Amino acid sequence: MNSPVKVRHIDHVTLVVRDVEASRRFYVGLLGMEEVARPAFSFGGAWFRAGSTLIHLIEQHDLSGPAGYPVEVLVRSSRNHHFAFEVDDAYEAARRLKEMGVPLLDDAKRRPDGAIQVFLTDPDHHVVELSSGPTI
Repeated sequence: MNSPVKVRHIDHVTLVVRDVEASRRFYVGLLGMEEVARPAFSFGGAWFRAGSTLIHLIEQHDLSGPAGYPVEVLVRSSRNHHFAFEVDDAYEAARRLKEMGVPLLDDAKRRPDGAIQVFLTDPDHHVVELSSGPTI
């Protein structure tokens, strides 16, 4: 099939957040992402990178959307809106997070294809998956 557009990969994910510093502690301090330079926008935010994956944060303001998990979704779960990061060992990541007192939305478990996945939420309740093992 000849598509009119061919995407190469996800460039970035943008999240609207209430507190950039709380999100910095989560994405940099807890998940080990690197903060990278951000253009001088007229609104607050931050950019983080892990490998080629970028997270762009926009601090909630009067022209942004609301921060956090979509209000129309009443149940946060692993079977709803989320994004995933690859980690070396999702079982070990879950163990370390629990050891630190970080609540998990769904503990580490094996998918039918053998991948291991664990789910947690960031400070604004965006659902984040950490996964390891087989990929498509």
